[in-house]
Amino acid sequence: MERIHHWIDNQLTASNPSGRSGQVFNPATGQQTGEVDFASVDVVDRAVASAKEAFATWREVSVAQRIAILFRYRELVEQNKLEIAKRLTAEHGKVISDAQGEVARGLENIEYACGAGELLKGDYTEQASRGVDVYSIRQPLGVVAGITPFNFPAMVPMWMYPNAIACGNTFVLKPSEKNPSAPLFTMELLQEAGVPAGVVNLINGDKEAVERLLAHPDVAAISFVGSTPIARNVYETATRNGKRAQALGGAKNHMIVLPDADISLAADAAVSAAYGSSGERCMAVSAVVAVGEVGDTLVDAIGSRLEKIKVGDGSDPDSEMGPLITGEHRDRVRSYIASGRDQGATVVRDGGEDDIAGQGFFLGASLLDHVTPEMDCYRDEIFGPVLSVLRVDTYTDAVTLINENPWGNGAAIFTRDGGAARQFQFDVQAGMVGINVPIPVPVSYYSFGGWKGSLFGDTHMYGPEGIHFYTKAKVVSSRWPDPATSTINLGFPQTR
Repeated sequence: MERIHHWIDNQLTASNPSGRSGQVFNPATGQQTGEVDFASVDVVDRAVASAKEAFATWREVSVAQRIAILFRYRELVEQNKLEIAKRLTAEHGKVISDAQGEVARGLENIEYACGAGELLKGDYTEQASRGVDVYSIRQPLGVVAGITPFNFPAMVPMWMYPNAIACGNTFVLKPSEKNPSAPLFTMELLQEAGVPAGVVNLINGDKEAVERLLAHPDVAAISFVGSTPIARNVYETATRNGKRAQALGGAKNHMIVLPDADISLAADAAVSAAYGSSGERCMAVSAVVAVGEVGDTLVDAIGSRLEKIKVGDGSDPDSEMGPLITGEHRDRVRSYIASGRDQGATVVRDGGEDDIAGQGFFLGASLLDHVTPEMDCYRDEIFGPVLSVLRVDTYTDAVTLINENPWGNGAAIFTRDGGAARQFQFDVQAGMVGINVPIPVPVSYYSFGGWKGSLFGDTHMYGPEGIHFYTKAKVVSSRWPDPATSTINLGFPQTR
């Protein structure tokens, strides 16, 4: 049984042997594979103190040196991407291709941070007033922290700490306790790349560790990704304690299909977006909105594809969908199939009836039709392989449905009509919009974030807004003595 420790001062750090810990499972087998230390308040304080001490020297490191370290780190992640992916599959359960995709998207954000020399440039105005120049600079905040979810244990931290340390901050990461091995491995790669001790620390834990980070007086900012209730609490607690905060919450992502859409393209997109990574993605499509007469054809096309999805151990290269993260979560997700049926939805396919080999936390792909906004399967964030189909008469009805939903993470439309697509991007109340793209996760040089209950705070994650989040602006007004009065002969006449 592997014991998984914290990472403080560039070394593995064990909690007190009598301290609390959590179980780590392989979701494909249902077997416990590890035990992870849970940080006490004292351990959190040690990590923050380490980061605070490192900040004093790290902020003085030149931008060129920071970039050189990040370039080395990028190469090490690239060289070890398969090892990271295997760790993701072993503890999260996602198939190896999904895990490799996660690492690839994380790499994009490291590459973006390597552009810190361009990203940290300020502005300069000469002779704003007679003899006065004015310019702006961006400076780091200090110690910043990230609290990240189980569904992307490598990628989401990479949304945060590369930008944070590129800007001159030091970082404390609190990853999910359910799958801690991949983020811990990336800490070792940071050390190998040359990141000094204390610049990035990792603490494992649960609510006790989170609450201490939110209250710690030496933590200047908190980044969070998780469910909406916790995101709201993180944002309110952090800001109440005087911290800058960005807290990304839950989602109910919709995909509108208009009657003129390419049905084959739309069905393929719905299947990949709803069931990829077993639906455990905050950008997964969980509600397809069929407009007009397209409903029956679309549902048939989606349903016919579900029978072909091979569900199995994520380490098997033939598997297309792996297990859910825990048995409790699988049972919760499965309950929405029954409640949907009880509340009037048509169960086109019940993945709970699939005969899947093994003792893991598996659930097959499920499809519910004729879902209405009053049903629990639509009202709640399921976070699993259950896709709901709602039917409406018009484009206006579809957009109204999305805009009345309390979440606003992502939304997509499938159509051949350029005018309808352009109108949709204007009308829809969501932070990320796809046009014939089902999961519109922005590339690293834009920023990730939703609207409404999907985001607390006004700053999105990574990209340009990430750089602004991890820095504070300073404006300098500068006046020097009149050159005519200088003791150095600059060639000016004595009177001017």
